[in-house]
Amino acid sequence: MTNTSQLSVADTLLGMLRTAESEPRPDEQLEALTLAVAADLPVLLWGEPGIGKTAVLTRLADSLGLPLTTVIASVHEPSDFSGLPIVGDDPATQGVPMAPPQWAVELVAAGRGLLFLDELSTATPAVQAALLRVVLERRVGALQLPPGVRIVAAANPRASAADGWELSPPLANRFVHLHWVHDREVVVRGLGGVWPRAELPSLDPAALAPAVAYARRAVCGFLEARPTLIHRLPNSETRRGGAWPSPRSWETALTLLAFGTAASVSREVLALLVRGAVGDGPGLELLAHLDRMDLPDPESLLSDPPTAELPERGDLRQAALEAVVAAVGARPERDRWEAAWAVLVRALESGAPDLLVAPASALAALRRDDWEVPDAVERLAGVVGIAERADRSVARTLAGAATAVRR
Repeated sequence: MTNTSQLSVADTLLGMLRTAESEPRPDEQLEALTLAVAADLPVLLWGEPGIGKTAVLTRLADSLGLPLTTVIASVHEPSDFSGLPIVGDDPATQGVPMAPPQWAVELVAAGRGLLFLDELSTATPAVQAALLRVVLERRVGALQLPPGVRIVAAANPRASAADGWELSPPLANRFVHLHWVHDREVVVRGLGGVWPRAELPSLDPAALAPAVAYARRAVCGFLEARPTLIHRLPNSETRRGGAWPSPRSWETALTLLAFGTAASVSREVLALLVRGAVGDGPGLELLAHLDRMDLPDPESLLSDPPTAELPERGDLRQAALEAVVAAVGARPERDRWEAAWAVLVRALESGAPDLLVAPASALAALRRDDWEVPDAVERLAGVVGIAERADRSVARTLAGAATAVRR
């Protein structure tokens, strides 16, 4: 065989190795990324070198049918993003236009695409400043990128980046930050030739208006209760280069919440997105606020106990029952007190009995001397008593173990 034919066989083998299929597969990271892309929000993937950030962007572009334009930010000059000045015949009247680079011209000509800004954390502060307008206004020189262009960036943590810089706070605050980690099953199955398929979220047209109303009510209600979180610039340089709360990032969180609600994404995916927009602490507080919003109205539960719909999650169910007891305590009346016992019976029929111990004890303490004990109490007495005894048994076991350790 000649060298040329050997190279041809080698190319065939390389083509076979690079050929892979895709399959629908649950992947919270990928679902969060595609939802942010659908919402037309700039996304920044953080991950160690070799974790697969570039590969996932390539597969994402293929799955969505978007041409991929990769720009390595660290090897460009500021003028590559702000444009090069071109002096015309009469600058005094015509001005000096800023000529955009070829990659931007091609994106505008295509009308759509995925702009991938790689190695962002190794770009100099001057280049990062030039990128501000690209990310926020979608302008490169004198060109306006079309609405069909989505922006995704990738960066390595400064400790593992070659000559890395921390992201400037103005640039960092424009991104949804997603920390990319490898999943063993995804990697093993992908190397076997089958990768997860990136699919845009399925938005329910009938849910769009309610989703927007819910997102606005949630974010506005939360910020009314926690006004100090409207804008909080972190103290450390490292944290300023990540997600932190500002009016801009709260608007991003509101958008993500509306999209996530309309697409009925899981709580885990929504948590990745919200925390990626405003930071871990404020994001977790907002998620807790959403839980409280989703709790049923205690007055509605008291008005019709037999059909009461209680949350499935244990912590939310207990919070709903405690709210019912608190509502009775705020307006103690015999019929309301008896209705609350009926709600507890409903909870017993549809959930774990150990959640009833604290609400039942608190409700019993609200009894007036002239109130007869309803039949519902007898149904609960045995279960609650067993649960209380089990709690005491566990407490005694733990206390005995602690004493043994001290000895």
